[in-house]
Amino acid sequence: MRIQGITLPDNKRMDIALTTIYGIGRPRAKSILVKAGIDLAKKPKDATVDDENKIRAAIEQGGYKVEGELRRDKAANIKRLKDIKSYRGTRHARHLPARGQRTKTNARTLKGPKKTMGSGRRKVEKT
Repeated sequence: MRIQGITLPDNKRMDIALTTIYGIGRPRAKSILVKAGIDLAKKPKDATVDDENKIRAAIEQGGYKVEGELRRDKAANIKRLKDIKSYRGTRHARHLPARGQRTKTNARTLKGPKKTMGSGRRKVEKT
């Protein structure tokens, strides 16, 4: 079963399988399935083409931004912040936390692994 260019895993419940689509979490997946009138416990491999179309229609009618459109919007928002040189934009540009977290310790997700610095002096070779 493919929705929005994403293949849903066949052996998971429908409400869990829908979360593989970027922009759809558990609560939104449940509301989409309720609107479409599809059982939450049904698996994608058991779904008919009609069920697939109902899910697509429910996503479109809900006005949800998912996958490519959501990714583009998110990237455009970050680019806008960088262009106006806001504090948050500069933090994004420098790959640092943008929401006030400390960076003296922690922030390893954004900063990457530690780079240990030496003393700045070369070791003297013993002869």
